[in-house]
Amino acid sequence: MAATILVVEDEPAIQELIAYNLKQAGHQPLRADNAEQAMNLVQSALPDLVLLDWMLPGQSGIDFARRLRTDKRTRTVPIIMLTARSDEAGQADGPGRRCGRLHTKPFSPRELNARIKAVLRRRAPQMTDDVVQLGD
Repeated sequence: MAATILVVEDEPAIQELIAYNLKQAGHQPLRADNAEQAMNLVQSALPDLVLLDWMLPGQSGIDFARRLRTDKRTRTVPIIMLTARSDEAGQADGPGRRCGRLHTKPFSPRELNARIKAVLRRRAPQMTDDVVQLGD
């Protein structure tokens, strides 16, 4: 299932690694270094999913996620937050309430792709190319 995925990550090496792996998985990555660039991209083309770094320059990933959730057009776009700090995963008012997913850095590209596939499958199960076999 090919999807347009917005990668909002300010670290060039991490952004490149994610974009490369998304392309290898058949997805179309859109890339932004900060929340303002990301909002401009979202306004021109609605992504199927957003991979969002928690700590961004200017506006934090959490604040950007809030903006997406309050906008009628982007309210239902799934968000996977990426964080380098493991203590953020345990915060009571963390991104899980706004985004539904949190992925800690460093991560395996294979593991991230599996998580992306699972989120996209839940959002649009009819678009999956997974084979389901019952019996023989």
